[in-house]
Order: sequence, then structure tokens, then C-alpha cells
Amino acid sequence: MSIAAPSQRELVADLWALAGLGAAPLDALTLTGQEPVLPSSFRVDALAQATIAAVGLAAAELRRRAGLGMQAVAVDIRRAALEFRSERHLLVDGGPAPELWDALAGLYRCGDGRWVRLHTNFPHHRAGVVDLLGCADTRESVAAALGDRSAEAFEGAASARGLVVAAIRSFAEWDAHDHAAALAGLPLFGIERLADAPPKQLPTGDRPLAGLRVLDLTRIIAGPVAARALAAHGAEVLAVTSPNLPAVAPLVIETGRGKRQAAVDLRRAEDRATLESLIRDADVFIEGYRPGGLAELGFGPERLAELNPRIIAVSLSAYGWRGPWADKRGFDSLVQAATGFNHAEQEAAGDEKPRALPCQALDHATGYLLAFAALAAVMRRAEAGGAWRVRACLARTGLWLRGLGRLRDGLSTPEPSAEEIAAARETADSGFGRLATIRHAAELAQTPARWDAPAMPLGSHPPRWSA
Repeated sequence: MSIAAPSQRELVADLWALAGLGAAPLDALTLTGQEPVLPSSFRVDALAQATIAAVGLAAAELRRRAGLGMQAVAVDIRRAALEFRSERHLLVDGGPAPELWDALAGLYRCGDGRWVRLHTNFPHHRAGVVDLLGCADTRESVAAALGDRSAEAFEGAASARGLVVAAIRSFAEWDAHDHAAALAGLPLFGIERLADAPPKQLPTGDRPLAGLRVLDLTRIIAGPVAARALAAHGAEVLAVTSPNLPAVAPLVIETGRGKRQAAVDLRRAEDRATLESLIRDADVFIEGYRPGGLAELGFGPERLAELNPRIIAVSLSAYGWRGPWADKRGFDSLVQAATGFNHAEQEAAGDEKPRALPCQALDHATGYLLAFAALAAVMRRAEAGGAWRVRACLARTGLWLRGLGRLRDGLSTPEPSAEEIAAARETADSGFGRLATIRHAAELAQTPARWDAPAMPLGSHPPRWSA
């Protein structure tokens, strides 16, 4: 095995510097275990340990800056890697969770010999692909129709319709793509001042983020993971969704821990007024809809700052905020495909078809990066006041992962055992039954991470803060 620098401790220090927080309090941080944990030629385990550690350390630092003293933070790499797969390890009433993937989703070979990956978990995305292909709504019919198509041409046609399809590319092909240069010019995450306002005192409750109010307007994995991470350290998280939008059941269950669930319909004037009221009393607003979608409904970052001049406005996208693909929809599996990871894993494994990373690493890592950057912005607000804008994207996280080096024998790593997974789980009652879920990997010595609110169905709670 050959591992390139940097170490996970160095990665945490780099994140700290990028966030403008000064020197990282690394003396308080203990990182245990060795990579690899999951079978991959990429350092997905190091990515997991470093990003989870960064959030835990930031929560501890925020508490220290509030005058409550520093505490030790520890993250084990095996626990972190399992948490990056948390949706796979969910059990409901002792049995498997609802199916995650739609039957049409996945890899298909096109007529030019190349591959595409389809994401059809939302019904309108599935119907759109079938309509574009002019075929029956079966996997066999889709495969036959794609046999007459060029992979990149179909990707382009699908994107033009707002569908989510990615052609499999090598790293070399991606590097030659028009969007690659724009992506490389972006920071791993951005923290920018939005508006001027007096500073706001850091929370001083019994947990690091107690008293911090977070609005979570996200779906699937990355955004919900960001909000779930903040909830783990005591933030009050109100997840807000539309009753008209589809959802993926196991992800709602697994990422819903620590949150209350409200529904608002932004097509209704009274519901828009409700959201405005929530924003005025919020600290952090996280959104992960298609680029520009909420702005079209009157809730872009500038409008958020008008409503609340000390808001932390956090935005997630697939491909970033500059370049020809800035408005392109996407999910982790498609970003992996488009930017070279599936092809690279295929080559490393000697497989006949593209191979995905062993977890939704871009989703989970970006979620923790967003949570970390949001906490950095909260600390900036306490010193310099104002509203702040935080941005990150899956593809830029992927570029970071690509730069961490490769594991020569990483794909020969055995899968974690059933016993190891069981030992990492915790159980709790929820609105879906008795859940077995992966415990949070960041261990804070004085304020242990936990999720007080049980996972509940969407819309279970009124759209208001608890106090």
C-alpha cells in the first residue's frame, strides 16, 4: 500500500486555514485507526475522518470562544467510514429499510460503446428519461433504446430537459472538459460576507450549539447530513420541505435524526410569509435545491440577508457556482461518473464496467464541509457581525479527494464485518418504528454528540421554532 500525503491531521489543519479560523486547535484532537477501511483506490476513509473531525473540533472551538473551555475531540477512522455509509446500514424494526434506488437507476452501455449513469429516484426524472428515449418504462427497454445513442449526446439532451444523467468519463476526459477549469478555480468551500450588522454572541448552552437555530431546506444526502451534523452538537434544526415534492424514504429516515419536520408550500402567500418569519429568527439557512430555484421563489441569499442581516446562508450544488455546468443538476453518483471516479475505480479493479466509490463519499464529505464552514461563519459573525454566504459543491469535493493520493491495494480491503457494523449502531424509537442507525463518529469529551429529536415523517411538526 502506498499512501500519499497529506495526513488526516494535516487535512483538518488545511480546512481550518481555508476557513480563516487561524491555527487549528490540533492539541485537542485525537485521530485513531488506519486506512483503508472501505474497498477503494481512493482515500475515502481519510476524507471521512478529516471532515467529521473538522466539524467536531469546530463545535468544541465555538464553545471555547464562548468562554466555556476547550474539550478533547476524538474520531476513529473505522467509525467515520461507517458513518459515510450510514444510509446503507439503517434498520427499521429490525429489518431492512425501504429500497433506496429506483429500478431504472444505474449504469447502461450506449451505442458508441461508452457508458451512462441514470438517476431516476424521483418520479419526474424517471418519466423524463423514458419520454426522452421514447421507450417503455422498463430497464430492458431503456437499455435497448440507449443502444442507439451516444453517451455524451444523451447526457446533453437529458440535461437540456432538466434530467439527471451523466456520461462516464476518465480523468483525462474530464480534465479536458470546459467545466473542469472553472471547477478547479473554485475554493473547496466559500465563505463571503453578505451584509453588515452588529456581531451576535456565540451560544452558551450546555451543548456547543445549543441555541443555534438552523433551517434545513435540503433533500437526499449532502444537505441533510450538514444539518444532522449541527443537530448532533445541539443545534435546533427545523427541516422544511414542500408537500408537493418527492422524497426518498430511507434518506428521510436516516438523515432525519435530531430534526423536527415541517412543510410549507412556497406557491402560497401565507406559507411564504411563514418561511420569512422563520428566517428572521434563524441563525443558519441551508438549501440544496437546483441552482437558482429558491431565488426564483424569492429566497435567494440577498433576500435572506434583507430578512435577517445576521443570517448564515448556506448553499449546496452539484457542480459549483461558476462555469458552463454551474446550473446543471446532479447527485453524488452522477458527479462521480462525470468527473472520472467510476472510470478510475474500474481501471484500478480491472473491471469490465465502471465502478462506483464504496460510499456516497462526495455527498457525505460535502455535507460535513458545509457544516464546518457554517460554524466558521458563525464564529466570524461573533467577531465581525454581518450576514455570511457559505457555498460548496460535490464536484469540487471530488477534486479534493482526487488530490489526496491513491491506495495501491485499497480495492483488496475486505468489507467491514456484520459484527463491526452492529457494534457501531445505536437504537431509538422514531416516527417510522424502532431504528438502528450508525452512531456519530466525533466524540467530544464533555458534550457527547447525540440526536435528541427522533426521526419523523415529513410535515410532522408545525413550522415554528420550539421556543
